[in-house]
Amino acid sequence: MNQPASAYFIEDRHDPNETHTLAVLVQNEPGVLARVIGLFSGRGYNIESLTVSETEAQKHLSRITIVTTGTPMVIEQIKHQLDRMIPVYQVVDMTQTKRSIERELAMVKVRGQGEHRVEALRLADAFRARVIDATTESFVFEITGNTDKINQFIDLMRPLGLVEVSRTGVAAIGRGPEGM
Repeated sequence: MNQPASAYFIEDRHDPNETHTLAVLVQNEPGVLARVIGLFSGRGYNIESLTVSETEAQKHLSRITIVTTGTPMVIEQIKHQLDRMIPVYQVVDMTQTKRSIERELAMVKVRGQGEHRVEALRLADAFRARVIDATTESFVFEITGNTDKINQFIDLMRPLGLVEVSRTGVAAIGRGPEGM
């Protein structure tokens, strides 16, 4: 009995990697951040962006915002493993809620004179970046926005004399009256 040719091939479907922003509410105590980071490094998960700050001093709570990339199955594993950690109160996948606002701040240093200087200022104006330091040979711009906007601004500054970039990482918050 002949089998169809397709029966001889094992279907190899790889889920494409997705980028997700996770907000993690934790007890603000020594070692918590190290444990969260250890979860990622111990399993080979990548952290694209990481921000952390105390959000409720009265309750001693901090919010960790992590941008990570993985297949849908890996993202689910990360969320479940974070949820099981003892000092973690809540894990919210801000990407899945589709009701979140994400912003990042970057300081971008550009060296330039003449036409390059004029073009850098023109682009900064178009991207609503502010000049926060200026010398006769360079500028430092401050820009806020989503990660794509900042990446695009940096890419445009490269040929004009990009020297250095410092970024805060992503901060995210849900829309509407509800909190985490």
